[in-house]
Amino acid sequence: MKLSLPGFVSLHARPVDGLAQRSKMMEYDQPLVWVVLLLMLFGMVMVYSASISLPDSPKYASYRNAHFLIRQAIFICVSLVAGLLTFRVPVATWQKLAPYLFAATLILLLLVLVPGIGKGVNGAKRWLSFKVFNLQPSELMKLFVVLYAADYTVRKQQFMHKLMKGFLPMAAAVGCVGLLLLLEPDLGAFGVIVCIAMGILFLGGINAVWFGGIGATLVVTFSMAIMLSKFRRERLFAYLDPWVEENALGKAYQLSHSLIAFGRGELFGVGLGGSVEKLHYLPEAHTDFLLAVIGEELGFAGVMVVVVLFYWIIKRAFEIGRQAIAIDQTFAGLTAKGIGIWIGVQAFINMGVNLGLLPTKGLTLPLMSYGGSGVLINCIGLAILLRIDYENRVLMRGGRA
Repeated sequence: MKLSLPGFVSLHARPVDGLAQRSKMMEYDQPLVWVVLLLMLFGMVMVYSASISLPDSPKYASYRNAHFLIRQAIFICVSLVAGLLTFRVPVATWQKLAPYLFAATLILLLLVLVPGIGKGVNGAKRWLSFKVFNLQPSELMKLFVVLYAADYTVRKQQFMHKLMKGFLPMAAAVGCVGLLLLLEPDLGAFGVIVCIAMGILFLGGINAVWFGGIGATLVVTFSMAIMLSKFRRERLFAYLDPWVEENALGKAYQLSHSLIAFGRGELFGVGLGGSVEKLHYLPEAHTDFLLAVIGEELGFAGVMVVVVLFYWIIKRAFEIGRQAIAIDQTFAGLTAKGIGIWIGVQAFINMGVNLGLLPTKGLTLPLMSYGGSGVLINCIGLAILLRIDYENRVLMRGGRA
């Protein structure tokens, strides 16, 4: 007997050859969950390997060998709990909250610059200290600009081809974010946020002329930001020729040692734990340059595993987004694609910096590098992606999201 009630999904599919068959569609995207977990656990192992020798230096003399491993494990556990809670929030709720979350994070970015509130590290003020942990508002902004841009595109769909009502309000919002990030300074995060906003606007159908204008304006903006900053100019010139002695011992020090690490790794690496570059040669080996340690210890094969896993997540995000748009869930679809752009752009920049394809930037490898704010926000973003996929599946079964 077939049970069917109004507003509920039928418990059985149509009978095939006289037998009732259950739907084989999964309730949620299990492969995506496993890939994310695999990346985080792989990252935790590599963070331990990259940081195990840090207590030998005076800066970390008071730390235990497993200090960063334990903290990263705690970050991952907290992030998974946050992800589970996030998954329970309907996509419609995120759409309602998007403008308020964006505005609140803008205030946090402003507070970072207030003396006595913002915490500075290596000359950059990017954190708010809460004693137990440090919060990096720019990480929050990467997620909330996805939600805000998607919501904006849906609300302003009829004005997307107009300058005053379509383009300028969004440009002003992103401009405010960019100004605050450049004051920190955090040019890398600004680049990621701009790519997210532009990508969503492009997918949302913004006028091609205005989109081209945005691109040209951003090229000029980033060029001016580099030319007007002596530090950034020196870093760019060092990147162009990292093997000159002055550069190799100065602004290109990280890049040159990162390239040495990849060169030592060759095809299959020197073995897990066998990295030499992590022994106080390569700075920030457990954060920004984690991929270099992977390349040295696990070789080209290990790096390709990481690249393929990230590619799979990005591809899956766009597939979920296309499916949501196909069933008229435009906000959900743009959000899913925006999350794919966010993870993809940040991973690409981090990998590009490690491999010498891009100038050095302070961006971590999503899900893998050491850091509480980054892992937490990545998990929340991917939990929203899973929620979008879950609601897609419910709607395709004939239920209600």
